[in-house]
Amino acid sequence: MKKIIMAIIYDFDKTLCTSDMQNYGFIPALGMTPNEFWGATGEFSAKTGCERILSYMYMMIKLAREKGINLTRKWLNSLGKDIVYFNGVETWFKRINDYGAKYGIKVEHYLVSSGTQEIIDGCTIAKEFKEIYGCEFYYDPETGLPVWPKLAINYTQKTQYFFRISKGVGKREDDNKVNEKTIGRRIPYENIVYLGDGMTDVPCMVLVKQNGGKSIAVYNKKDRKTVSNLLRGERVNYACVADYSEGSDLENTMKLIIDSIAINYTLKKKEENLLRKELRRQKEGE
Repeated sequence: MKKIIMAIIYDFDKTLCTSDMQNYGFIPALGMTPNEFWGATGEFSAKTGCERILSYMYMMIKLAREKGINLTRKWLNSLGKDIVYFNGVETWFKRINDYGAKYGIKVEHYLVSSGTQEIIDGCTIAKEFKEIYGCEFYYDPETGLPVWPKLAINYTQKTQYFFRISKGVGKREDDNKVNEKTIGRRIPYENIVYLGDGMTDVPCMVLVKQNGGKSIAVYNKKDRKTVSNLLRGERVNYACVADYSEGSDLENTMKLIIDSIAINYTLKKKEENLLRKELRRQKEGE
């Protein structure tokens, strides 16, 4: 029997962890506050016209150099240990995998972030993802220091990964396969769920929802206004507190989505069997 595959695509900052990932270890190492760093990034972007994601990557290099910090991949990886997650995140993946397995569904987890991939790679949950797509630096082979953005993902560019994941095109540099017309996707659109926290996730949320998948907006208990607007604007299917612990509304919602995928698959198989029987009956009556 063919395995049913389901994909859950996650944002990272303020979706799985409680703040922007640079706020935990990187910015304090600069001797700055988050407001100072992000303020300087915004000023640089406004002054130069540089795209905001590229601006923060540039400022990371510039300010680290000024502070005498060797911005190596290894050092950035080490900052992953400082990340603080929402309740239940670290045990969430196994619980959801196990629940899907009860219905013959293989759950795959994917991360698509405008944050720094090197930091994500060093965090405790990195191993849970089939693929991680984030902003990444190219490092000088001799010095080990970043000299250019290897990959930058802004909020609208995130949408391409919906198609990559559906088609099973894992390599991010493979632009040909992702643009080719595909018959028989590895993961049907309706088997994809997107989790994000706010306006920067809207392009992905809308894309997934419009194609039959499910979009979930998660929010900190102290800030419900943004997700309320997303619900009223019909940009998401559900809104849940960012609580990933056992028995939470978010877990129960995800389980209901898994249930619906299993039911739809069963109904589809029954329809296919009935159709085959009818065709066989017609053929025998000729």
